[in-house]
Amino acid sequence: MNVVSVKKLTVKACHGVNDFEKKEEQRFVFSADVVTDFRLAAAEDDVTQTVNYSTLCKRITAIAQGNTFNLIETLAYRCAYDIMDNFPSAQEVTLLVEKPDAPVKADFKSVSVSVTLKRQTAYLSIGSNLGNRKGYLDYAVKELSLTRGIQVKAVSSYLENAPYGTAAKGNFLNACVKIETYLEPLALLAEINRIENDGGRVRGVKWGDRTLDIDIIFYGREVINSDALTIPHPDYINRDFVLEPLKEIAPDFVCPVYLKRIKDLNAPKR
Repeated sequence: MNVVSVKKLTVKACHGVNDFEKKEEQRFVFSADVVTDFRLAAAEDDVTQTVNYSTLCKRITAIAQGNTFNLIETLAYRCAYDIMDNFPSAQEVTLLVEKPDAPVKADFKSVSVSVTLKRQTAYLSIGSNLGNRKGYLDYAVKELSLTRGIQVKAVSSYLENAPYGTAAKGNFLNACVKIETYLEPLALLAEINRIENDGGRVRGVKWGDRTLDIDIIFYGREVINSDALTIPHPDYINRDFVLEPLKEIAPDFVCPVYLKRIKDLNAPKR
């Protein structure tokens, strides 16, 4: 991959927690490194095949001057999201926002924040065993596709399955979804929880009956173990209703834990 960079773009705008910062312009300095592939642009000498740094500067300036935020953290994320949304060839962006005139009683050159977003392929499991089960799965796929930062790339067949565990009573309809996203794992989880809640999900008995369940199975090749999230999903290897639809849309994906292709994995017999 190649990198298109803008360094030290200075924009006068109004951002800060103090009232006067929302009225009096201050300097904000932006630097952006956008990872892309501009080999075709170079070969054809065509600016439309790359990340146009003039357009990049204009978009950052418009966001900075068209909004007023308390935090430069918010400003940084808004600019980074905009870059990923409006430059489809951008695979990764690192955006640095500096505030050299921050009203801090200290001898400093500047304060700054930095945000990095990267497009990742993720695989989700979706399921429902209450009400219009197909309708809930269709709803989940639609809402995922409408969520900023998510593109639905593939959806498996919908498969009927007996409930997992002993708490749920009705049969499930299950599927897997391949997405491309620049949302970080916890941000993706937050959007998934929103979609579940909007779909009538009631969080009661573990593994109980539910209108909609969405799990992150894989996020790129990352391995995450935290109180909030475990990736790969810790129990996916035991679930036919995850493995079978995954084999349909991602047979050659290699699990970063078991180091085997999905098509070579099988759940133990229950």
